[in-house]
Amino acid sequence: MRSVLERIRNWNPFDVEEVFDDLDTAIGDQTPPVAVTDLLVDRLRGHLKQLSDIAVADEQYPPTAEMLQLVARGVPLRVGRAPADYRQAVGLARRLAFVTADLVEELIEARYIKEAE
Repeated sequence: MRSVLERIRNWNPFDVEEVFDDLDTAIGDQTPPVAVTDLLVDRLRGHLKQLSDIAVADEQYPPTAEMLQLVARGVPLRVGRAPADYRQAVGLARRLAFVTADLVEELIEARYIKEAE
């Protein structure tokens, strides 16, 4: 019971607009600033984890092959520490963003999540 209560306390509702804001920061017209790159990588990892969990959560509605492929592609990107080198960190943020963008698109198309209003 404590485990469930702790998970509820730490639960953050899914905010698709926040995801799109972070995607824009990572792969938009301008390179992310040095000051936010590590935090951006952490947030993108969190978004990807949450989206991956949504994709595989309901056994009644199994994920598509594309969803499973994107979840698998995201696993190695979510582990480990962010690179200390700025360019490598930006590269990781962009790779995370591309997988996240593809997965969020698949989930919206399959109606697992709602599009931003």
